[in-house]
Amino acid sequence: MRIVVAPDKFRGSLSAPDVVAFLEAGLHSVDPGLEIDRAPVADGGEGTLDAAVGSGFTPQVATVTGPTGLPLQAAFAVRGEEAVIEMATASGLAALPDGVPDALRATSRGTGELIAAALAQGCTHIILGIGGSAGTDGGAGLLSGLGARLLDDAGAVLPDGGGALARLAKVDLSGLDPRLASARITLASDVDNPLLGATGAAAVFAPQKGAGPADVELLESALMNYSRVLAAEIGAVALTATEAPGSGAAGGVGYAVLAVLGGERRAGIDVVLEFTGMQTRVAGATLVITGEGCLDHQSLGGKAPVGVAQAAARAGVPTIAVCGQSTLTPEELIDAGFDRTYALTDLEPDTDRCMSEPGPLLTRIGALIATRLGDDR
Repeated sequence: MRIVVAPDKFRGSLSAPDVVAFLEAGLHSVDPGLEIDRAPVADGGEGTLDAAVGSGFTPQVATVTGPTGLPLQAAFAVRGEEAVIEMATASGLAALPDGVPDALRATSRGTGELIAAALAQGCTHIILGIGGSAGTDGGAGLLSGLGARLLDDAGAVLPDGGGALARLAKVDLSGLDPRLASARITLASDVDNPLLGATGAAAVFAPQKGAGPADVELLESALMNYSRVLAAEIGAVALTATEAPGSGAAGGVGYAVLAVLGGERRAGIDVVLEFTGMQTRVAGATLVITGEGCLDHQSLGGKAPVGVAQAAARAGVPTIAVCGQSTLTPEELIDAGFDRTYALTDLEPDTDRCMSEPGPLLTRIGALIATRLGDDR
């Protein structure tokens, strides 16, 4: 029997590959002969790189500019002419020194440098998983990392960060990496916020990155100025793109990719299922196991476990969900495509322990699943 084990991470507890490993240990403790296809997944944010490496991409490392300007080692993954980049590894909150936010000066430059590193390896399709960004710079740093120059009215190069965009007078794109002309960029993102306004990058997301009310007001004004200055360089698309769904993602990185680099935005789980070859992998399997830390109503809106369950359903393969806890009704779980659901809280009511010691509980659930499989033969 072949079982595809395709969970997302248990946020705050375990990465998706770790979840796979604990479930596999439990399955094999009952039936060592089970064939396990390890297929960690993600929804385009944290864990996207793990999903790529788990599907045959080769991990690479590049030295890039971190969110505060200090150099850091960031990973990406390559398979043939395709690269997967997880923005958070270079420009995310987790990459901030000592975790101290810098709302006005944090930059996405390192993400642009990762794209350049992938282009240097001959990649022509860049999959960019965005989320968890440390800054709100409209992707200006990303463009700088690819060769653009952002200038003030005296012709001096601006410092990095969204706050400096208030002084932007000209964007010089003549130095953009020429390899971009023959490459395509896919934004793996479920965020549909625009760049500007009450639901935009500054108003909604900047407070999560340490911005106070005055900072939010400055960033909103700076991003508006940025779009107007860009319009003088690339035309009206710079203005219309501010309203495009997803342009406000990752502090406005979505805007730079859509408006300047001609990228395409797709639902994160669709992109991940595609590059992992999930539809092919579930075909002919005995069972699919998926899950995430918490199954709730957000899970029903395009999160990874539901995407995996839909792929399994198309192949006529049953799906079991494993989670830390679930707030969904049994009917909602069935409607989502889960034939059976196991929660860590079923075994251990103490949620703190479920968070701090999920591994042994997942192994027990793996054993329960294998035992039930044996009983059903």
